[in-house]
Amino acid sequence: MTAPDDFQLGFFFEPSPAAPPSALPSARGAVPVPVEAGDTRPAIGRTAMRARTAVLFSRLQEMGLRGVEQLVLMRTRTVMVSLIGRTLRVHEGYADAPETVLGAVVAFASARNKQERLAAREVILAHDVERAPIARRQEPPRPGDVAIIAQLGEAHRQLNAQWFGGTLKHIPLRLSGRMATRLGHYDPGSRHLPAEIVMSRRHIARDGWREAMHTLLHEMVHQWQHETGRPVDHGPEFRAKAMDVGITPAARRDVTPLERRKQKLG
Repeated sequence: MTAPDDFQLGFFFEPSPAAPPSALPSARGAVPVPVEAGDTRPAIGRTAMRARTAVLFSRLQEMGLRGVEQLVLMRTRTVMVSLIGRTLRVHEGYADAPETVLGAVVAFASARNKQERLAAREVILAHDVERAPIARRQEPPRPGDVAIIAQLGEAHRQLNAQWFGGTLKHIPLRLSGRMATRLGHYDPGSRHLPAEIVMSRRHIARDGWREAMHTLLHEMVHQWQHETGRPVDHGPEFRAKAMDVGITPAARRDVTPLERRKQKLG
């Protein structure tokens, strides 16, 4: 039920711990390339990446990049651009991007407010970067899953008609037993994978169907954000839409099953 910050659109503007970076010369001198366990890429590949990053860093500086001491090219599926401290991380697919896109990278790194970052973000994401397909982690089905998923699908159809005018796409719904704290999750997908809504199996069993419908509607608001080109977040637009459809306008909520509420009220 919790989504990442303002830049979730199938990829996040935040560091990806799974992405093996290649650190390159910074404004204060050379930065050693980190060597990760199990990394078997040949040294010439590292050298080529270092040279490519140095060229890109120089181009960005010529275009006005300031305050960045280190540039890192990433090999990742999800993170396009991130700025953490004085380190700028850029997906390697942007190394040969046109100047308009690189100018947006500079603008993103130099942005003074959210509006400027969003404007730069649109230009960055409009430049198509090839990302290798990745399979979602599949859990073995459990008894009763088929019936529950069918019920969730019918609930999605009804809520779509009631609150969104039937405009939302029919997308897969899946149950997860791995969600320890989250109640649900909307995954916008990618070029290779369809969008989907994942519901916590534990949440449905523990908190009941009415609470599950609240969570499903929450994730459908994220689906509405994505399908209408809005940032998938918990910002003002999310809160306004959540109130329109009658759900709690918050990233997280404490769930008290209806039976326990009645006991307290009684």
